[in-house]
Amino acid sequence: MTSRIPARFASNAAKGRASLVTFITAGDPDPATGLAILKALPAAGADVIELGMPFSDPMADGPAIQWSSMRALRSGMSLAGTLAMVRDFRAGNADTPIVLMGYYNPIYVHGVEKFLADAKEAGVDGLIVVDLPPEEDAELCLPAIKAGLNFIRLATPTTDDKRLPAVLANTSGFVYYVSITGITGTATPDFSRVAGAVARIKRHTNLPVAVGFGVKAPEHASAIAQGADGVVVGSALVEAIRTSLDAEGKATEKTVSAVTDLVSSLSRAVHAVARRAAE
Repeated sequence: MTSRIPARFASNAAKGRASLVTFITAGDPDPATGLAILKALPAAGADVIELGMPFSDPMADGPAIQWSSMRALRSGMSLAGTLAMVRDFRAGNADTPIVLMGYYNPIYVHGVEKFLADAKEAGVDGLIVVDLPPEEDAELCLPAIKAGLNFIRLATPTTDDKRLPAVLANTSGFVYYVSITGITGTATPDFSRVAGAVARIKRHTNLPVAVGFGVKAPEHASAIAQGADGVVVGSALVEAIRTSLDAEGKATEKTVSAVTDLVSSLSRAVHAVARRAAE
């Protein structure tokens, strides 16, 4: 059986369009609201969902995602709770790919073998673990592949042609190209350089290339969709959650729609590029 991730990218490519990949942190701002947002994302236009595993020291992430992790942890979210969210989501959606994204420590504490079995059973399709380099593939990457999960690797502007083969060696599902150096959500990429970077990566792999970091608005998504197989949006979505909260940091009646409205506008922007490309 083909994994949901390559199947979704292939389906959208056949329609002549890029895929919209959305990131939220599990349990942000609280478990019930987080689950409501997760369930609403596909109808809003999300093609692939990255679900952040809350962690107390998310050093590769900018302030917006760090705060989302803190909100989730304060609300009682855990790795077990994250997997339960996926299970609840799968009860009503068998098609949308879900990628768990985060850091190795919570997985290590859970136990690698148990985590992989639990993730697969819950309906997870792939993993992005940002602090495990290719040199550590035996730790999690290879067991994940054996368990039937895609292991998605990040490439950056500083990943040169000498390093790229190592990064791509055991990567599957898609390649996540980080369009800026530094942490998430802190700058806007130079869109004129993105297409060239994607083309360079594609000389080394047949995998789809999705581009993220710094994508905040529909015009950003549109610019990236012209040269990439996927557009990844994260910080803008968790910031939409934050700005919808009340003075005590609690969810309001606007919290879910704050995210879904933005996703819908981003999806329309990605689709508009696709239609032009397909004509």
